[in-house]
Amino acid sequence: MTTMKYVDEFRDPELIHKISAEIHRLVDPNDNYRFMEVCGGHTFSIFRFGLQNLLPENIELVHGPGCPVCVLPTGRMDEGLTIAQQPDVIFTAFGDVMRVPGRKGTPLELKSKGADIRMIYSPLDALKIAIDNPDRQVVLFAIGFETTAPSTALTILRARDLNVQNFFVYSNHVLIIPAIRAILDSPEMRIDGFIGPGHVSTVIGTRPYEFIAKDYGRPVVISGFEPLDLLQSILILVKQMREGRSEVENQYIRVVPSEGNIPALKAMNEVFEVRPFFEWRGLGIISQSALKLRPEFAQWDAEVRFQVEGACMTDPKAAQCGEVLKGALKPHQCKLFGKECTPEHPVGALMVSSEGACAAYYHHVHLRQAMDE
Repeated sequence: MTTMKYVDEFRDPELIHKISAEIHRLVDPNDNYRFMEVCGGHTFSIFRFGLQNLLPENIELVHGPGCPVCVLPTGRMDEGLTIAQQPDVIFTAFGDVMRVPGRKGTPLELKSKGADIRMIYSPLDALKIAIDNPDRQVVLFAIGFETTAPSTALTILRARDLNVQNFFVYSNHVLIIPAIRAILDSPEMRIDGFIGPGHVSTVIGTRPYEFIAKDYGRPVVISGFEPLDLLQSILILVKQMREGRSEVENQYIRVVPSEGNIPALKAMNEVFEVRPFFEWRGLGIISQSALKLRPEFAQWDAEVRFQVEGACMTDPKAAQCGEVLKGALKPHQCKLFGKECTPEHPVGALMVSSEGACAAYYHHVHLRQAMDE
């Protein structure tokens, strides 16, 4: 088998159409297939490359809760902004968080009103700001799945080693496996197989997904992000279903080791512990589904320092983010989509991040259709 080395090779039109034809040949025309891509990066690629158009009509791709910005409930954003308004606080966040709406507006809107809110590219940027401003309290709004949790953990360990006492982390790190289990346990969901998340799996490996195949009888294929990656993963899912198998297979073997990233997992486990409960947008409260700082790191915990209450707050009723996240609605079926809710003026979080289903659909399908009309 030829080994691919360059991105263009994973976008080869001839190979793409060859795999598409094989999928068409293997599917049962009398059956329907619902595959959920859990990762927001996969959702973005599917819309960007128009992959749904290459699949048989009876294969439906369901966009899952794999975008950490999208699953962040309004209450957590509001609590973060409350911290940002405290005297002497410098509030730091990644770019895709800056436009996430809470009931008090977005971080960018609060910044325009005088709050010291700064965009960063790495947790270490926030730590440097704390070192450079010893008379200020610097808060990192940490967010992400297991993909980004190790970098937050290593930054906290660095703060401990340097004895930086004005640096605090507001942890919104969530875990992918409990979310998938919640989806599988939901009576309103029918998912026949999963396109497993590539980025998360580089950290946690492939073994944590085995319960999906063993206990729920659903195949899982860990996938890369290029067109050939995703189409090959869908082909593997179809083959498993055709053969009556439910296994975890790793299409993204060039990046994802079965055991995961051991040093990254070690850093996470040293700094974080699992929260008993955490609220997810669209999925509600899921037990054991998020990370908080261990008690021995309370000195750097923003929830301890600023006495965050952890209140649950509902999202705007008009925005149907929850239904889209669970696959009950397609993005364009939300009554606000493309009208009151656009990437320029988002009402719901799914329209903020480029990996959100609504933003991806808007940029790569909605605008294209509008230009064709």
